[in-house]
Amino acid sequence: MRTAVSELPDSRIAAPPSITQLAASALRKMILAGELRPGDRVVENQVAGRLGVSKPPLREALRVLEQEGLVVRSPRRGVVVTPLTLHDVYEIYTLRHDLERLAVDLGVPCRAPERIERCRAAYAELERAAAADDAAAVTERGFAFHVAVVGLAGHRRLEEAYRALALQLHLCMAMNRRARRSHESLLGDARRHQRILELVEAGDPAAVHHELAHHGDRTFLLDADEAFPGGSPESLAWLERVRAQET
Repeated sequence: MRTAVSELPDSRIAAPPSITQLAASALRKMILAGELRPGDRVVENQVAGRLGVSKPPLREALRVLEQEGLVVRSPRRGVVVTPLTLHDVYEIYTLRHDLERLAVDLGVPCRAPERIERCRAAYAELERAAAADDAAAVTERGFAFHVAVVGLAGHRRLEEAYRALALQLHLCMAMNRRARRSHESLLGDARRHQRILELVEAGDPAAVHHELAHHGDRTFLLDADEAFPGGSPESLAWLERVRAQET
């Protein structure tokens, strides 16, 4: 019996990515790998030469990243990677750790096996990115793993609040990867997350709290004085506490 054409599976060939899409992807990777840091100027001539593209598609790519919030336009400096002040980082990290703590309090030990499976799947993706030596993907997959840990709570609004930090956390995580790359490989980065997964599986909330508090996610703050302007009294006091814990 012959199969009607209308019954065949959709096998349309996807259009290849445009030069603009490829340039946007390459720039995004440079930012998430920590090659371009918050506040760094994106010099069109240099980036166009490095990527082997002309300026028109590069400018379109920069508009894409501007819509995503990864870059901003400065009247005097042109396009820069979205800057962060020390007070910004203080707010991001104190909120992040409090949200993670609440999620662990609510979700560990976990009574929903599918939530732990989500953490395992997220870790597997992180490990694959590390094995592929893709620093930008490690940043993205690392964030996805932490979202899965927050998801253990089964609390939609809590997870939405955590996801709202995505852009800022991606930038901070990329800087942290850069700070740790001299003494930690990408697979080493993945192994730090594996330890969190093992403690989640063991159902020990106190141990998960301790691991998250000493996760090595704030190494980039050890030399933060010059990297981040805009220190407030609160952020400077917090930075002193962080340095005491990290050293």
